[in-house]
Amino acid sequence: MSDPYGNASSSSGSSLNSSSHDTEDDHTIAAMLAEDEKLRYDGKLGKRLSHLDSIPHTPRVITAIPDANDATLDHERLAQRLATYGLAEMRIEGDGNCQFRALADQLFQNPDYHKYIRKEVIKQLKRHRNLYDSYVPMKYRSYVKKMKRLGEWGDHVTLQAAADRFEAKICLVTSFRDTCYIEILPKDRSPSRELWLSFWSEIHYNSLYQTGEVPTRTHRKKHWLF
Repeated sequence: MSDPYGNASSSSGSSLNSSSHDTEDDHTIAAMLAEDEKLRYDGKLGKRLSHLDSIPHTPRVITAIPDANDATLDHERLAQRLATYGLAEMRIEGDGNCQFRALADQLFQNPDYHKYIRKEVIKQLKRHRNLYDSYVPMKYRSYVKKMKRLGEWGDHVTLQAAADRFEAKICLVTSFRDTCYIEILPKDRSPSRELWLSFWSEIHYNSLYQTGEVPTRTHRKKHWLF
């Protein structure tokens, strides 16, 4: 009797199915992106924070991570700010891809599209090196190669690249003591949408919504604990 699972054919079939699934995912993402390009942001969240002054944004890489005690205090400060402004976080997995997951949630209502976001950011970094090179304190090619890896933490350079690639104003409500709110604008063009993220102490990004309007997502992995 032959093996009903046929190792060789199973492997081949699995590969074909995986390739087909990836292609379908790409087509779905492309369709969603094309549809979203037609939309203009309505600024509902922006109206809540329109009275706040944002600081000039300078792209930078991560240089230091706070210790556990400082991080805890910073998170408490962030939670208080969000409550004050009527904002709530959709928790994003803390697997090293949180920046890209949060952006994917804002753009496509699905954090699982983080690989696509990272891929597009890398394309932006490669095609427009002159825009970002001066902010990277290491060999630029090494930086881009590092950022290609899944699980590599995004920084303010990748946020700027995302703002430029998706023509978006990225709005960060932060945990920093002296900086409540940061706006990251696309270079040399007007933004066609707003993306709202919370930013906790160089550690984690979540996706922001109005209180009571946080969507329910199906998460495959454990959330960031806070």
